[in-house]
Amino acid sequence: MEMVTRMVADRPVVIFSRTTCCMSHTIKTLISGFGANPTVYELDEVPYGGQIERALQRMGCKPSVPVVFIGQQLIGGPNQVMSLQVKNQLVPLLIRAGAIWL
Repeated sequence: MEMVTRMVADRPVVIFSRTTCCMSHTIKTLISGFGANPTVYELDEVPYGGQIERALQRMGCKPSVPVVFIGQQLIGGPNQVMSLQVKNQLVPLLIRAGAIWL
């Protein structure tokens, strides 16, 4: 978990993803569509991707990708992100984290 904590530190939006995951693509597109520039870690391409994925699972992320952190806070996977979007709470979170400006 320490590795994940370091990876999300000082970054407004971090997405842990896999290049072959369609839901990862959807979440990246949604967040980028608001003008945010998320830091994306493709776990099938980065060193220690398997260790990172296991750490995310230990943090309660199931499935392990995509996983979104906004303002260093674990938001969760696609269900949680889409729920925030439907409730009009995603954009305010991105603004508070400094990921987008209006």
